Amino acid sequence: MSYRRLGAIKSLEDFTQYVDSLGLELPVDERSLTQAEGSPLAEPITVGEFQVGNRWAVHPMEGWDGTTDGKPSEYTIRRWKNFGLSGCKLIWGGEAFAVQPDGRANPNQLHYRAENREPMRKLLDTLTTAHTERFGPNATDDLLVGLQLTHSGRFSRPNKKDKLEPRIAYHHPVLDQKFGIDPGDDTVVLSDDDVQRLIDAYITSARMAYEIGFRFVDVKHCHGYLGHEFLSAYSRPGPYGGDFEGRTRFLREIIAGINSACPDLMIGVRLSLFDWVSFRPDPEKTGGGKFGPGIPDEHPDRDYPGFGCNRDDPVHAELSEPIRLLKLMRDELNVAMVNVSAGSPYYNPHIQRPAFYPPSDGYQPPEDPLVGCVRQILAVRDVKQQVPGLPLVGSAYSYFQEFLPNVAQAVVRDGWVDFVGIGRLVLSYWDMPADVLEGKPLKTKQVCRTFSDCTTAPRNGLLSGCFPLDEYYKSSAAAEELKQVKARLRTDLQ
Repeated sequence: MSYRRLGAIKSLEDFTQYVDSLGLELPVDERSLTQAEGSPLAEPITVGEFQVGNRWAVHPMEGWDGTTDGKPSEYTIRRWKNFGLSGCKLIWGGEAFAVQPDGRANPNQLHYRAENREPMRKLLDTLTTAHTERFGPNATDDLLVGLQLTHSGRFSRPNKKDKLEPRIAYHHPVLDQKFGIDPGDDTVVLSDDDVQRLIDAYITSARMAYEIGFRFVDVKHCHGYLGHEFLSAYSRPGPYGGDFEGRTRFLREIIAGINSACPDLMIGVRLSLFDWVSFRPDPEKTGGGKFGPGIPDEHPDRDYPGFGCNRDDPVHAELSEPIRLLKLMRDELNVAMVNVSAGSPYYNPHIQRPAFYPPSDGYQPPEDPLVGCVRQILAVRDVKQQVPGLPLVGSAYSYFQEFLPNVAQAVVRDGWVDFVGIGRLVLSYWDMPADVLEGKPLKTKQVCRTFSDCTTAPRNGLLSGCFPLDEYYKSSAAAEELKQVKARLRTDLQ
């Protein structure tokens, strides 16, 4: 593969020329403006009835470092403090918070228990206190912080980090085999009664979030987790599958329940706008090694069960149903804003979070990562044109690295998106948004290079953090363990 490593591109002119050479449509501003200079990224925007202070957002990230009873640890607290220091005025969900213990993606994920109410309140206070200390006594007046509510579904690992205990909406013709699920085992399929109890758990968690001070909750419907899976449950019988009305019922009933229980709590949805078939490394390109370029898994020639994909050719997006859903959110469901993502980190990460370096369970990108970034940016632009009036947060920006401020400013100025969301980047350089708006030089040694250690580590049972660039993790005992893991991986490649 001849993709250029973005970290080796040293000038904006070289970057824009490379983007052009790939045939990509992407606005890039020549100079990043400060808040005092009237940067588009510093403009306030109204979400619901709340005025958010700027256009930077922190994406929710899946934590692997809580306690086994679902409370924040020192690692979790430090990360949320950094969110408060970031300068972002929208903290989208902060953390993936499981609404019940069996829905955890790992045994150390934060989750609902009545006993966890006060620890979660203190976690939120950590963030807002840090924001106030850094940006002034009234800084939280335009700071919007939410909590992401989730059930991990097919990817639940509530008891052991290396043991899937799936709870699924339906048997999938490709993903069952890929993740070791017996297609004849219906005990892993949630019954309608299970679904109704789960909806009640979402409402209970939302009520807790509201009572301890979160201003919104995210009803997570992305990345292959349970909410997202329901959107593609074409083959599920009964009220929660089949046609569009059935496949969106899970989301609609959760939102209706939250609106009834907490009418003053805003609701957001993080949505995988489009999905593709799963990918695997091509063994013929690597002599049988693990990290060949990604190729699609074998799949049915027709009617592939994916939401927002061409079901007869599931390596292309088809946005008619996602647009229908977004209009429903805007017009009928009282959804205040949507955070737009794509695909899943488990089975097609190159379309979800483009990176030059794959995680340990991934594959080499089958395309330049910039192509994946721009694919998401253009999809959000097109949706924004068709669903005006619904504030949108965009994803897939971390890979732009030093050129992120120039791209972010341009897409907001041109009206392609309302907020620019950053996830992985926040782990290494959490205060980049503040530096940009204050006109400070970028700390280039802290810019995320998408080494994927923040994914490789938890995939191998370790903490998730930026081991290459954050001294806090770089000097930890887990860093030495990660080195050993990566050494074994290199051996496997030889």
